[in-house]
Amino acid sequence: MTTAAVSLEHPWTEAELTELAHLKTVNEQLPDDSPRALLSVRLSILTDDTTSPVRQELDLWRKANDDRVRVVGVARDLNVSATKVPPWKRKELGNWLNDRSPEFDVLMFWKLDRFVRRILDLQVIINWCQEYGKNLKSLHDPIDLSSTMGKTIISLIAGMAEIEAANTGIRVASVWQYAKTQDTWVIGRPPFGYATEKNKGEKVRLVIDPLGSKVLRWAYGAALRGVSASKTAKILNRAGVPGANGGKWTSTTLLLQLRNPAIKGLRVEVGRRSGRKRSREVLDTKGNPIKVADAILTPDEFDELQATLDRASRTNENPWTSGATKFLGVIICRNCKTNYTVRTSTSRGVRYKYLRCRVCGGKGANPQELYSALVEAVLEELGDHPVEYREYARGAEKREQLRQVEASIKYYMEGLAPGGRFDRGGFVKETAEETLQSLLDQMDEIDPESTKDRWVLTHDGRTYQEQWETGGMEAMSRDLLRAGIKFEVAHNDSNELEADLLIPEDVKERLVIREDAFKTGF
Repeated sequence: MTTAAVSLEHPWTEAELTELAHLKTVNEQLPDDSPRALLSVRLSILTDDTTSPVRQELDLWRKANDDRVRVVGVARDLNVSATKVPPWKRKELGNWLNDRSPEFDVLMFWKLDRFVRRILDLQVIINWCQEYGKNLKSLHDPIDLSSTMGKTIISLIAGMAEIEAANTGIRVASVWQYAKTQDTWVIGRPPFGYATEKNKGEKVRLVIDPLGSKVLRWAYGAALRGVSASKTAKILNRAGVPGANGGKWTSTTLLLQLRNPAIKGLRVEVGRRSGRKRSREVLDTKGNPIKVADAILTPDEFDELQATLDRASRTNENPWTSGATKFLGVIICRNCKTNYTVRTSTSRGVRYKYLRCRVCGGKGANPQELYSALVEAVLEELGDHPVEYREYARGAEKREQLRQVEASIKYYMEGLAPGGRFDRGGFVKETAEETLQSLLDQMDEIDPESTKDRWVLTHDGRTYQEQWETGGMEAMSRDLLRAGIKFEVAHNDSNELEADLLIPEDVKERLVIREDAFKTGF
């Protein structure tokens, strides 16, 4: 059977929408105290052999109605690989698992391999469900975390799914390995400057793309004339020339193309050089480069270009001190919103450091003075705020307590009714009435919110000033980044340094420390 891929954004038909509306109406009629379900729909690639998201969702609504569970939400994660992205890191499902877990009791999915494909990910989810009192249900798998047998079955199924995913990965890797040895184009996106076409034998080969090759030849000439990569990129953008991936040109994307041996018409693969990804030539069994197309630059032109680029890069070698900037991501330029970073310079044999915007440039600022100004401003605004932690509170114990109190109240009210067991007057009736009043008082003392699963905030008495005094600038920097706080810096017309502390309105909510429930994930 031919497997034809189609768009995942498949629209709902009128009949499907009508059925969905009916299923929702039936679901809304379930009792308020019914278990609450979250439906999870996931698919990486929709083919003729896979189940569409629409069908998955409709099937899950039917299952929810059959099981008499109220649907509180649907997490739809399309174009997401279950092998690469675990449930808690997916955009929609991750939001529910990390922040909205009090809102549902059971997580339902169409099939286990629609949910997870790595057994280690599954184990993390099982542990999370046990910790937070959740259950898992699959439409097509016998899954039930309330029994030992159910846990064993789910682990076995996940193991089979992981083996299947691993075999798929091996097949894909094998195709790529085969493609590297061929002079035809088997798989992958053509390098910039080339396109694909079929020859008479129906084999796909690389051919030179007129526009792309013209851009590379022009950039090659500009580099030899001493024009910088950043200026060349600006010229290309002003001319409306699309970048390598259809976006804007930058000096980085331009240099990646100019340093790619593929422009010699050779087979390449991505390797690493000096910590950066860079394309390199693929050699055949005899150690020779594999030619797959006509060259845009000859070998001599390519070598001359690389020497020119190397000389240009050495004139500005390591101008920025890596990792030396404190409050990186917090101290930013007011004009372009780029990070202020530490730069090291030497003047008359003396080395000194200063903070400056890498884009706007201009006069630098003394790092320690700027750090001190930021610390002082933050402590004034937030130093007295308590360090709060978000914890998950289970309502099961309070719910059971409330159920027992309500049952006892009903028992005594029926007994005190005319003809009831306590309707005898005297000591028996008086004692029953006192007991009933005591039970009513107990029920009033139970906060209805405490019967629900919920997030609660706790704190250990420390303030953020105390925490930062202990943890130093590193601890403060982490907290400010988490809270989205910015310190905008710029020089005014008088060349005086100005800075503004920008604090989001919901800063206190952002500062709450949320424990990562999936920190043991692999």
